[in-house]
Amino acid sequence: MALRCNLGEVITAMVTPFDKDKSVDYASVEKVSKHLLNQKTDAVVVAGTTGEGPTLTHDEEQEILYCVKSTVSGQCKVIMGAGSNSTDTAIASSKKAQELGADAILSVVPYYNKPSQQGMKEHFGAIAKSVDLPIILYNIPGRTGVDMAPETIAFLAKEYSNIVAVKQSNSNLDLISEIKMLAPDDFVIYSGDDSLTLPMLSLGAHGVVSVASHVVGNEIKSMIHNFKSGQVLASQNMHKILFPLFKKIFMAPNPTPVKALLSKLGILENVVRRPLVELDEQARLELADCLNKVLSKTENI
Repeated sequence: MALRCNLGEVITAMVTPFDKDKSVDYASVEKVSKHLLNQKTDAVVVAGTTGEGPTLTHDEEQEILYCVKSTVSGQCKVIMGAGSNSTDTAIASSKKAQELGADAILSVVPYYNKPSQQGMKEHFGAIAKSVDLPIILYNIPGRTGVDMAPETIAFLAKEYSNIVAVKQSNSNLDLISEIKMLAPDDFVIYSGDDSLTLPMLSLGAHGVVSVASHVVGNEIKSMIHNFKSGQVLASQNMHKILFPLFKKIFMAPNPTPVKALLSKLGILENVVRRPLVELDEQARLELADCLNKVLSKTENI
């Protein structure tokens, strides 16, 4: 059966580069975009959590979207992080994303105000009715303070044809099975955590919205393709090699560690906006050593 969306298997939650004065560095936005094409990412999410969306102005978000779209020039899909804890704001952001040519939107469960399941249905239903774009739901209870139930996800998937997928950032893997049982067969599940990609694939997930794909995108794609082609042992071996990096890249609040790695690669300045703070030198060395060890192992397989 054809899937409801064609956004690919490896979607990178893209960082937003900043200059030392903490303004958006659009030249480095282009560099990161080109780097991710080399990492064979299928799509990128701009202005999401990894893109430090909470600290971006709406004008900055829109300019970043335009910059990335222009740079990748159709070589990968571009998804806009257009969620909000205000339904009206989320609708306005979604409409603007559509106007600016986004291929899809990522819409997070409203955070801080902790809506009920009925509130979530009405929130996402209103967004779905306001645009024609494909919508990926984003369930991340660790950040939002509330969990979207599988029954709610399935309801939205059945009720709105443009709600095409969910990014599931929840370590309770039973929920993946429940979503697969309740939602339409063509509805897509993405892992929201790099380390859970392979376990979720075994339960019917399609791919991952990844942070680690900034630096090991080709390896993650190989892991997914090996699993789907029946080379399960090869997929497991790649997972075991990548696993230390999957964990280490969250040694501090995201995207602080991955920005440190990209800085070491010469792609951007190692700058985050407050309230985040940059890694200290010891942590940067530890992280870089982890990446080097992982890459040396992948070269030998």
